[in-house]
Amino acid sequence: MIHPHTELRFISPEIGYGVVATEFIPRGTVTWVKDDLDQTFALDDVRQLPELFHDQLYKYSFIAPNGRLVLCWDLGRYVNHSCHANCLCAGYDFEVAVRDIAPGEELYDDYGALNLIEDFECRCGFEGCRQIIRPDDLLRYAEVWDGQVAAAFPLIPSVPQPMWPLVKEKQQVEAVIAGKSAIASCRLNYSPEKEAWVNVFR
Repeated sequence: MIHPHTELRFISPEIGYGVVATEFIPRGTVTWVKDDLDQTFALDDVRQLPELFHDQLYKYSFIAPNGRLVLCWDLGRYVNHSCHANCLCAGYDFEVAVRDIAPGEELYDDYGALNLIEDFECRCGFEGCRQIIRPDDLLRYAEVWDGQVAAAFPLIPSVPQPMWPLVKEKQQVEAVIAGKSAIASCRLNYSPEKEAWVNVFR
């Protein structure tokens, strides 16, 4: 589920729609949580669906660490990519704002963290854009992304958290904030089983 202070807006003819903050969302805010309404699909589930559904699943879903496809039930599936993402996840089923997000600003993920099955060309326009987003970006940039999330984690108790009731890893998060354990790396989200999806979507 996506943060309640967001809405779907038309961004541009090139990009289509995106998710935009309707109120200020401070750094350290949980912005998205994988919840019980999100649909998950195994390979055989998708193979049994009419091919008309395949394009929608390819466009709007991501591959979880267990190799299953996840289709968010709400606006979360419309969050666009940026090489300067303001929402990132560690090795948990939620994302956190790694920078303050102003009203009217779009929420961005880095699709390199979502177990891509093929390269795609990026046109995010930010300085430092990687140009090509690759299936192994999660492994290549994990240290950088982990650092950004770790810097935002201590702020979790000090900012409004409307999504907190949905977070399943509360004890782990509290242990990290208390300095009793290390943050779980986003590398844990990497799925070596993602290659099996190549034949489904090509």
